[in-house]
Amino acid sequence: MNTFALKPQRKARFILPGILIITGMMLVNAVAQTAPTNQAPTYLRDIQPIFMGNCSSCHNQQSRFVYNWLDYKTAYSDRWEIRRRIWDSWKGDYYKEAMPIANSPESQALTKEQRTIVRDWVDSGAVCGVAPANDGFKTKSERIELGRRLFGSICAACHQPSGQGRPNVFPPLAGSDFLNADKNRAIKIIIHGRQGEVIVNGAKFNQNMPAFPLNDQDIANVLTFVYNSFGNSGLEVTPEEVKTARSQPQDLSAPAVPAAKSAFE
Repeated sequence: MNTFALKPQRKARFILPGILIITGMMLVNAVAQTAPTNQAPTYLRDIQPIFMGNCSSCHNQQSRFVYNWLDYKTAYSDRWEIRRRIWDSWKGDYYKEAMPIANSPESQALTKEQRTIVRDWVDSGAVCGVAPANDGFKTKSERIELGRRLFGSICAACHQPSGQGRPNVFPPLAGSDFLNADKNRAIKIIIHGRQGEVIVNGAKFNQNMPAFPLNDQDIANVLTFVYNSFGNSGLEVTPEEVKTARSQPQDLSAPAVPAAKSAFE
């Protein structure tokens, strides 16, 4: 009978490397489990929604004198000044005026968490990232709920959480004759934006409405929410309707008043 016995020194040569390998694997797994899971902010996922909700009244594609932060390349080029104005000036560490202007409604609407996200986006490389995926068909009730969140982050800064707007500045969406008179026009306004005077519920407004870089599903969601809130008509907007509206020419000469009286006037 053959026997094979290792001397103590040779046993150590085999056993110690094995122990080290196993120990190393355990350490790697432990580090992986305890490593932070927070992802660095990206422009399309985190920053663009903040800019749409808080900065787009000035920083949009129709602006002549300020940069369009709704465009990634422009925002990236201006990233350090964005950080200085939104974070450093707000903290008192930069001599130029903070943005948004201190104590303005826009400044009060911009939370510390949002300012921190903008700061961290710049510090981590200001990557573009990938827009959240459009995850398929949504029922009307699902669009209303998703639209509620989108309205709160993007639209409420101007039109107010109540949909009442700001007198002589931003028109109301609540019980709006202008909105309820023409669904297709409302879709196109979000796609293309609008400039010029409008008359809503008998009052004149003449503010710039920027075009928001929203996908078809997002536009369907937010409009379905608005139409089913604030005493409006209860209409439903589908992504297919938004897609069709995109293929149509922009209504450059759209009337500033509803074509006919409505029950919401």
